[in-house]
Amino acid sequence: MKVSVYKGELRDLKIKSAVAFVYEDELRTLSKLGRGVSTKVKKALSIEDYKGKEGEIEKVLLPGQRIEVVYVIGLGKKSEADTDTFRRASAVAVKRLKKDKMEESVFLLPGRAGGKLSQAVAEGIILGDYSFDKYKSKKEENEFEVKEIRIYEGDEEAVKKGLLLAEAQNYARNLVNEPGNVINPITLAEEAQKLAREHNLKCKVYDEKDIQKMGMLALWSVGKGSATPPRFIHLTYEPKGKAKDRIVIVGKGLTFDSGGLNIKTGDYMRTMKMDKSGACAVLGIMKAIAQLKPSVEVHGIIGAAENMPSGTAYRPDDIIRAKNGKYIEIDNTDAEGRVTLADALSYASELKPSKIIDMATLTGACMVALGEYTAGLFTNSGRFAQEIKEVARETGERVWELPMDDKRLRKKIKKGPADVVNTGGRYGGAITAAMFLEEFVGEGIEWVHLDIAGPAWSRESYGYYVEGGTGFGVRTCLEYILRLDKR
Repeated sequence: MKVSVYKGELRDLKIKSAVAFVYEDELRTLSKLGRGVSTKVKKALSIEDYKGKEGEIEKVLLPGQRIEVVYVIGLGKKSEADTDTFRRASAVAVKRLKKDKMEESVFLLPGRAGGKLSQAVAEGIILGDYSFDKYKSKKEENEFEVKEIRIYEGDEEAVKKGLLLAEAQNYARNLVNEPGNVINPITLAEEAQKLAREHNLKCKVYDEKDIQKMGMLALWSVGKGSATPPRFIHLTYEPKGKAKDRIVIVGKGLTFDSGGLNIKTGDYMRTMKMDKSGACAVLGIMKAIAQLKPSVEVHGIIGAAENMPSGTAYRPDDIIRAKNGKYIEIDNTDAEGRVTLADALSYASELKPSKIIDMATLTGACMVALGEYTAGLFTNSGRFAQEIKEVARETGERVWELPMDDKRLRKKIKKGPADVVNTGGRYGGAITAAMFLEEFVGEGIEWVHLDIAGPAWSRESYGYYVEGGTGFGVRTCLEYILRLDKR
């Protein structure tokens, strides 16, 4: 689908349909259609008692008029609307255009379509148009493709940026949705290498022998139970000239998680192809960064493994030495993500960045605490956390900070014969998991951990999401990196 900006007179645009975005009980946007069309649309809305509540959409037929169909979509109360309101509304509009088989349309926004709104609408269009039907031999009859949407009086640069960010997120969604027999540690590494070639990034892939030589015995231990060996992936973007900052994005890359010897039940194993969501987000971020070209050095780090039960699998009670020299006692082999991240964070710290963000589908406990739509945020830096929360409010990717200062909870991962144990018990499980990760972050490095177990995978269609992988975290990390570039 082509998404563009239209700056001319609306009466000169030969197009069959228009979508007008309106606030609740406020129809000013309709005036952009011209007096005659606007009057007819308002009359039709009055008959239907249309209010403009968020997501409320009304189709008005205007036979014989220059614009034959006008869709009016509600944004809800103006005082409560934000940029994500426009993303969601754009997604709803695109889905309706596809349903009604409209090849093209023009979107009319209230007031001036400034940069933030133009970007949000572009993102909503692309994210809302997403579907994953690669493995359907017969495509659905209703999979009609909208050819073009024009954003009236939009900001061209903002639209370009929005398209790039949304396409990066959709790229991550595609990877998350790929099953374990397609994306495994080896093929994920090949995808990273392909991405690097296409976008002029540096890429280094370490195989199972390299992993052991480098002292990444935590990652190796998790992956050695599978017939497909683990891989460690390091992507690098270096700006031209002196970098303003250096940041590392780390993603959990469990391409499938059976639970290992502490095997999951069938119901809990069913969607475990999504346990690579953090890694897929890293690839999406690096794809976009290569095109955005900020003056910030960005590293993408992935420890990729399958957690499988076999005669070579790691065991409860095993004690493993991580890359930074700390010893990990294994309490439960299904708490494997944090074990792989121990080596990934140790490696990331050796790059001497100012900041590290890691994203991981880490704990069910985080979903119990925050639900399915919000990521848990954990940090060693209040300032860094606040910056990420501000960006997340703009992107619509919900995050909520959980505390890291409970010394009694921290003791739960310090008991036993090793430096740290990989679980701290049922209660406060998301917090003790984050405390575990902090043990592998280098001194003086600001760090944010995002537990994306809930929002990384959607179990329903809502807003600009459908069932399956969401690509959560891609746009928030990209926007944060772009803020670093502006400093």
